[in-house]
Amino acid sequence: MSTYSSLDDFDFPVSLAVSTEHDIISLDGDVDSIRPWKSVTKPLAALAALVAIDQQLVGLHDPAGPYGSTLRHLLAHASGLPFESGAPAQRPERRRVYSNIGFDTLADHIARRLGTSFAQWTRSAVIEPLELESTTMDGSPAYSATGSTMDVLALGIEMLHPTLISPALGDEARRVAFPGLSGILPGFGRQLNNDWGLGYEIRADKTPHWTAPEANPATFGHFGQSGSFVWVDPDARLVAAFLGDQPFQADVHGVVWPRLNAEILAARNVT
Repeated sequence: MSTYSSLDDFDFPVSLAVSTEHDIISLDGDVDSIRPWKSVTKPLAALAALVAIDQQLVGLHDPAGPYGSTLRHLLAHASGLPFESGAPAQRPERRRVYSNIGFDTLADHIARRLGTSFAQWTRSAVIEPLELESTTMDGSPAYSATGSTMDVLALGIEMLHPTLISPALGDEARRVAFPGLSGILPGFGRQLNNDWGLGYEIRADKTPHWTAPEANPATFGHFGQSGSFVWVDPDARLVAAFLGDQPFQADVHGVVWPRLNAEILAARNVT
């Protein structure tokens, strides 16, 4: 029997792990099964970039990408680069354009500066210190990671309570970078304030959205087209991680996830 009734609305295997920074609250499904993360890879890659920034190996204001763009712009999807390929759609800071190529560009810049592959840096800077034993990221830093739900949960706990970077940089990563930018949230449409931090999507007042309608606006995280998510409520000190066997479908995940996330909050008396 599932901890949350909404889990039964999926007609394929899914797994969910919910935790505070200290204690696991619930585990549902096969949380050790290795599944693709798709864009939940981005918080992993962002954390690797933040470690390099924290160690002053690179800087947030390093020029990278199109003219006028920096690492901060690339992390916050504000560089003007398009989703997959092609020339910049506009100048930096004009609009929030969700960009896989932006994360590839970010990784290439860091790899050149560090003299190693970004995959190797991510492994040594994040995967190994956090003991993400099932996790690999050997392709694009935008979408290539695979691993277990427990590893996604561990990543979320690190996002909530950073140990690999300074608390100040951790706080900056979950605050809105370049406020007031509109744009399209993939799968959920145009948002007037399509807020992002440094690699983390911020809930804010987005509607529709994949988190609970009543979720704390400060909630941050990411979802992926593999049917995956990780979110962190920094005030309730709560983390949830989800993986499944089917890719994201707006009429399935887009409908069930908000109900499921509302159940998680209700069970913790979070309003």
